[in-house]
Amino acid sequence: MADGATPPQEPVQVSESERFMKLKDAFISKYGVPPAFYARAPGRVNLIGEHIDYCGYAVLPMALEQDILAAVTPTQTKIIQLANTNPMYLDYNVHINKIHIDTAKPLWHYYFLCGYKGIQEHFNLPVSSGINCMVDGTIPASSGLSSSSALVCCAGLITTITNQKVLSKVELAEICAKCERYIGTEGGGMDQSISFLAEKGTAKLIEFNPLRATNVKLPQGAVFVIANSCREMNKAATAHFNIRVMECRLATKILAKAKGLDWQKLLKLGDLQAELGVSLETMLSTVEQMLHPEPYSREEVCRHLGIGQDELCSSILSQNTQDVTSFKLYQRAKHVYSEAKRVLQFKRVCDETPANALQLLGDLMNQSHVSCRDMYECSCPQLDQLVDICMQSGAVGSRLTGAGWGGCTVSMVPTDKLDRFLTKVQEVYYNADVQRAAMQTQSLFATQPGGGAAVYHEA
Repeated sequence: MADGATPPQEPVQVSESERFMKLKDAFISKYGVPPAFYARAPGRVNLIGEHIDYCGYAVLPMALEQDILAAVTPTQTKIIQLANTNPMYLDYNVHINKIHIDTAKPLWHYYFLCGYKGIQEHFNLPVSSGINCMVDGTIPASSGLSSSSALVCCAGLITTITNQKVLSKVELAEICAKCERYIGTEGGGMDQSISFLAEKGTAKLIEFNPLRATNVKLPQGAVFVIANSCREMNKAATAHFNIRVMECRLATKILAKAKGLDWQKLLKLGDLQAELGVSLETMLSTVEQMLHPEPYSREEVCRHLGIGQDELCSSILSQNTQDVTSFKLYQRAKHVYSEAKRVLQFKRVCDETPANALQLLGDLMNQSHVSCRDMYECSCPQLDQLVDICMQSGAVGSRLTGAGWGGCTVSMVPTDKLDRFLTKVQEVYYNADVQRAAMQTQSLFATQPGGGAAVYHEA
């Protein structure tokens, strides 16, 4: 696939697909006419490379078959009308020039508005098309599988089409990564990139600055299984995520200053490595030598940088990290550099396919989970318990995936052990708990790498 290509536009036999038929019927019953087209954006599972995209490092996700699918008709009304097939998500409408995104309360429609506004601003559209839209999602919400980013991407794609504009997959991914920040999430771009750049049958190494995607052929003889911890975590609704972004930024600046670099312009641990021109191994040694494991107070950060508290608040800390009083810089930097190294090792094993490939990949996934749990502290008791159960049930590797603090694990399971694995995890983690047993529908499933975002016209 050329990354410069636009998302595919494909014919679809709506009458032959139960899901498309249901969505079309729901659209007609809401708006009185059939939709003009459909747009799809998939969720993703990150196989390895957690919390490092916003530090400038490559990640290794694959798209899921689970997705956001929307039916759409452009209108002349200048109103965005949104409805959802899931009655939990209420209808919403707003004038195209009165879009307001409330970061304090991330409701479902705000994610759609992020994508709409991103395209509106990119093209500086004085008058953009109104739309009637019905959304149907199969990605479990707040599970670390990127349901919110898929909705942003789907909205960005819809807005591009309804305004008769053309953007490449890469451009769409970059715009959607930027505009999701309207909701207060300082993400790094992995979720939007894989949603647009994915191809069926292959995972992707996604690199940033410039954004590019390389196929990674996953080894024969194993499948990836997603298990939902059933603890929800909405990353925009919590400061956890943004505090980690800030801790990485502060670690970058303190290390840069200690190394005599222009610390004020450096924001990412990846940029620091590039500026120093050294290996990840050397960066890990630098962290050991120059940062201490005890948390840094605000006063100590200011002392290291030679600035006052006012400057720290106005120039460095983001709006939603203003009241944080201590920062674990050593732990966060150590996780980022070691995880960046594991991603490259994972890709190398996939490329070279040694006889013990499954074991090597499993070990890297296990090391990643330990680092997420102990150094980045983005796990939770439910995820740790689920990882342990997955390992005891026959997985060769298991780790949290997505932002963490809830959501899902991803496990690599030898194909011949899959049935036993699913039965055992079902029994030990889900059936043993009444609430989890009730949520079972989307909690445990094996998955294949799916395709990327697309537009469909009824054939």
